[in-house]
Amino acid sequence: MTDFDVVVVGAGIGGIYAVHRFRDQGLSVLGLEAAPEVGGVWFHNRYPGARVDVESYDYCYYFSPEIYCEWTWTEKYAAQPEILAYLNFVADKLDIRKHFRFETALAGAQWVPDEARYHLRTSVGDTATCRFLVMATGNLSAARDPHFPGLADFSGEWVQASHWPDRHIELAGRRVGVIGTGSSGVQTISAIADQVGHLTVFQRSPNFSVPAHNGPIDTTLWAQIKQDVKGERAKLLASAGARHMELDPVPAASITPQEQQERLERAWSIGGHGFNRVFTDQSTNQAANDIVSEFVRNKIRSIVHDPGVAELLCPEDHPIGSRRLCVDTDYFATYNRDNVSLVDVRSAPIERITETGIRTADGKEHELDLIIFALGFHAFTGALDAAGIRNESGAAPSDAWAEAPCALLGLMTAGFPNLFILTGPGSPSVLASLTVHNEQNIDWVADCIAYLDATGYSTIVPSEEAQAAWARNVSDAAAPLLRYHVSNYMVHVSRDGGRHFIPYAGGFGTYVEHCDRVARNGYEGFLLK
Repeated sequence: MTDFDVVVVGAGIGGIYAVHRFRDQGLSVLGLEAAPEVGGVWFHNRYPGARVDVESYDYCYYFSPEIYCEWTWTEKYAAQPEILAYLNFVADKLDIRKHFRFETALAGAQWVPDEARYHLRTSVGDTATCRFLVMATGNLSAARDPHFPGLADFSGEWVQASHWPDRHIELAGRRVGVIGTGSSGVQTISAIADQVGHLTVFQRSPNFSVPAHNGPIDTTLWAQIKQDVKGERAKLLASAGARHMELDPVPAASITPQEQQERLERAWSIGGHGFNRVFTDQSTNQAANDIVSEFVRNKIRSIVHDPGVAELLCPEDHPIGSRRLCVDTDYFATYNRDNVSLVDVRSAPIERITETGIRTADGKEHELDLIIFALGFHAFTGALDAAGIRNESGAAPSDAWAEAPCALLGLMTAGFPNLFILTGPGSPSVLASLTVHNEQNIDWVADCIAYLDATGYSTIVPSEEAQAAWARNVSDAAAPLLRYHVSNYMVHVSRDGGRHFIPYAGGFGTYVEHCDRVARNGYEGFLLK
């Protein structure tokens, strides 16, 4: 059995920097990664059209000006191969591969209080111990597997977007079905429509989507960032979402209807997630949101030639921004193609998968050669649950989260000493750019470990009272949001029907201030022994 100061689980954006940061602090560190290489979700999410929906100049590390300036992005929104190449470049630059065991998942971690260590076992039978266990597994990494009756009977081929096989998948001339129209589904549908023989999209809930207007990176802003990477990093740490935004929002009611439409047209011409911030109150005021939502619905109606199909693609069951806004390349125009069909599975649900395709409840048989499942993820807790972490009482971290997943600062949960969950429930997580967010969390954890070592403490764990207080803070920050009342993966519904917003919605900069204040006050709210 090998002993380490820190074990990091995951070799994606967070895991790469975590191993580097802890190693440079003089700690003995081991990284575990189930995949054969670095990349995290960008190793697995290699489906056609896969690309980031955060501008490339912000979807990268800021901790090293040298690394930031040495890499050259080719697109505003980098595609999966380029992101994976970037993460491999950083891993090589930092020389961190030697600290990872690849094709090795964490299969169990038992806290032993007398030793103040976790005893670990891996998927390949290895064992180790560590003082600190750091989960860098991300919030959207544990894929939802397809559970449709009859899947085993299907004589064709099926794949998952979230774990696209590392082999050629023939598309040309085939009858292809896509189930799911979230971000992965939208990107896949747009990318393959002109390659397949016929594409059938099975849509349960239409989603709002805005154009990416992808192209060359904004070289002016990029050059500005490269002149002062540390200064720009400080700005991101104080910003609402850890990213640069072009728009300067105003309250919708403060301007005329004509001015509202002009601002919306400008935002549409820019594209991307800035569309969530055309008006300062569109996320909290239904009237303001209705203006934005109807603008996008009218765009859909103007793009899609068939009025019936256009209405099926218009979301009416949720305000824009209350679910993750999709960013697309000609997604709605795809439905003007003769070889693309839309099936509304809300009115006629999928009954079963047959030997030759999919049967819906209206009795129709959709013959297919290939089915692509774009079903999303077990958000926030899926990867954590799979790791088999147990405290001295035999409980898993999520056992106490039946009412609401929440960790103190999104980093640690009561009852689990020395367990750190990067960008976890109760942090901004998916509401912020995850590169800078991971950097900030990892720096906080590294500083915390240094503080413990310098002061002679061996363990740290949140108090129940402090964690409950932070949960109330998270709830209060989300209370004004329209999305708080809408069914989506960011809202946890407890057994008694209570609704709990999982990420911290008070702004990334405010969150960073909370973290810094806790550290300055000797890790206030945590129990140190």
